[in-house]
Amino acid sequence: MPKPSPTSVPEVQLFTDGACSGNPGPGGWAFILRHPATGKEMEQSGGEPVTTNNRMELTAVVRGLETLKRPTRVELLTDSVYVGKGLTEWLAKWKANGWRRREGKRWAEVKNEDLWRRLDELVALHELHYTRVAGHSGHPENDRCDELAVAAYQKYRTQ
Repeated sequence: MPKPSPTSVPEVQLFTDGACSGNPGPGGWAFILRHPATGKEMEQSGGEPVTTNNRMELTAVVRGLETLKRPTRVELLTDSVYVGKGLTEWLAKWKANGWRRREGKRWAEVKNEDLWRRLDELVALHELHYTRVAGHSGHPENDRCDELAVAAYQKYRTQ
C-alpha cells in the first residue's frame, strides 16, 4: 500500500491546559482542537474530584489526541513544562527502563504512568510537534483552556 502523501495528512493545532484547586484537589482539564485549513474548532473539558495538576495537564493532551480519527500532524501548544519535558526528554528513558525512573540511586515508579502510557500510544499514531506557550500571558487559546479547566472543577469544590 502506498504511503500517504504529506499533503493528504491533516494538520491540526491542539491547545491544552489543566488546573487544580489544591494539589491534590479538585481538578479540570480542557482542550481546543483547531483545523486551520477549515477554521473548524472543537472545545472539550472535564474534571475530577481529587487529582493533581500534572494529571489534568496530561489528561487534556490525551483527550485531545483521542478525538482524532486518523493519523494527523499535530502542533501541541501547552503551558505545561511537565508535559513538554515528558514528551521530549523523559518518555524514551522511562520506556527503555521498563517504565521506571531514577530517584537518586534507586528506581522509582513513573508518576501518572497510566496517562504517560496512553499518551505514548497516541503519539505513535500521529506526527506531534510540541510548542510551549507561556501560561496566563494573554495567549487567547491558552487562556480559554484555563477558563474551561477551572470551570470544569468548580462543581467538585466544597464551599
